[in-house]
Formats: sequence, structure tokens, C-alpha cells
Amino acid sequence: MKKVDKGNFHDFIAEGDKVVEFSAKWCIDCKRIAPDLPEITDRFSGRFEFAELDVDESKEIADEYNVKGIPTFIVYRDGKEVDRLPSRHAKTKEQIESFLSQV
Repeated sequence: MKKVDKGNFHDFIAEGDKVVEFSAKWCIDCKRIAPDLPEITDRFSGRFEFAELDVDESKEIADEYNVKGIPTFIVYRDGKEVDRLPSRHAKTKEQIESFLSQV
């Protein structure tokens, strides 16, 4: 999955349908779902381009989008947020796939 940060985040989300996972290296739930992410990104690669943002390295972006818990997945369309899966509902592969199927 592509890594984005405060330097390239806005360029990444500017055009098309994008999904950004807000996470951190220390996040236990992020580590738990990490092995499933390649399969998820492959399954939805025709609809979305995916990236990961470390909230510790890019706190300004996490604050700008009011990300309070991680992992949080936010879907952007042409730079605008269209939906999000907050951390309390982003704990399993099934939850993430269900969310992305409905966006």
C-alpha cells in the first residue's frame, strides 16, 4: 500500500476515488488487520486507489479530518470525503470489505 504524509496527502486524494487508512506503528488493531490489507486492496483495486497515513508522522492531517481513533478508513472522491469507517468498526477484514462494498 502506498504511504502518504503531510507532504503528498492532498495531491493523492485530489483526483479519483481514494481510500486512506489512518494508522500508526504502535496500533494493535492496525497490526491485526495488516495481513488482510493486500487482499482487500487487490479486491477493490478496480474501484479505489489505496494509501496509508501514519497519524504520528502527519498529525496535522489526522486533525484536519478529525480522526480520533485508528485504524480509520476514509474514502475520498476528487478530494472530498464521501464516507468513513471509524476505528470501532474497522477491526476485521469482513467489516472493511463490507464498508468498501457499500461506498
